[in-house]
Amino acid sequence: MRKTIFVSCLLLFAFAFTSRAVAQDEPKPVDAAKAAEPVHYYHLELVVQELGTDGKPTNSRTYTTTVSTDNRGSASIRTGSKIPFVTGSTSSLENNVQYQYQDVGVKIDAQRAHEIGHQLSLDLSADITNVADSSDSRLHLPVLRQNKWQAVVLILVGKPTVVFTSDALDSKGSMQLAVTATPVQ
Repeated sequence: MRKTIFVSCLLLFAFAFTSRAVAQDEPKPVDAAKAAEPVHYYHLELVVQELGTDGKPTNSRTYTTTVSTDNRGSASIRTGSKIPFVTGSTSSLENNVQYQYQDVGVKIDAQRAHEIGHQLSLDLSADITNVADSSDSRLHLPVLRQNKWQAVVLILVGKPTVVFTSDALDSKGSMQLAVTATPVQ
């Protein structure tokens, strides 16, 4: 009886181990179409524009980077400053003032670029933060203005495309981000 139980358990164990080993050895199917796609590179020109009430640019900044269609890489642009502001003091002495720093500037990320006909699709995010002019003299802390966008966008290759736009927070104007994608030869 003990031998029968032992042999049954041994066979059950062997069967379970064999089925797992077979399942692990099965190759995963490879998408042949995806593996055969050629990798292309694109030069991106990103233009941040502040527009007046008349819709004409009052300030413009240009950033450039390169992306590829291989879906492994991403492009990041970071430019800015750290603005200090007083958060308190440990005593009445001037040199014991405590500060915190806030990042202001431009952060742009482009990921997952791929071609759709004569267009380039990519996951684009932009964060533009600046210090606003304060008209209140009683206010001793900086006022920060922020425009933040994120979306999957479709850009016509070779043509500037406005991908994001929003009203300015401190005026009747607006802010926009335009992208031009040019193939790298």
